[in-house]
Amino acid sequence: MSGNSERRLPLPPFTHETAIEKVRLAEDGWNSRDPHKVALAYTVDTQWRNRAEFVTNRQEAADFLSRKWARELDYRLIKELWAFEGNRIAVRYAYEWHDDSGNWFRSYGNENWEFDENGLMARRFACINDLPIAEAGRKFHWPLGRRPDDHPGLSELGL
Repeated sequence: MSGNSERRLPLPPFTHETAIEKVRLAEDGWNSRDPHKVALAYTVDTQWRNRAEFVTNRQEAADFLSRKWARELDYRLIKELWAFEGNRIAVRYAYEWHDDSGNWFRSYGNENWEFDENGLMARRFACINDLPIAEAGRKFHWPLGRRPDDHPGLSELGL
């Protein structure tokens, strides 16, 4: 899967604290909207199911993310730990974005993750639903990039 030189802390097996840390690191990466940097968190032979699209390696993951962020503009994401055990983590998340016509959406989802011994994500299974929202109904208002530590999470926002 991956060479020993590729390690992403924290490593499994996860504790409650390290699972929360892993989730926040994933959120921060995706909020960077840098597809090539984000893809490095996955094994070279990573397997994804994202809606109706299947990804089978790191390059396909980077290509998928490039297409995603070209279409989902002003993307802002919040992830929250749902459950964990051993080398697996389940999260729920929401993200806000708009299309090139200015239509805003909040997308809600759940993901199941499986990590290799080096902390790289080997498997990612996502289920996502999109809800059209008015721009005035947005809840994620931080500047593009990492969500500030003092910004409420999903539970605090009632999502």
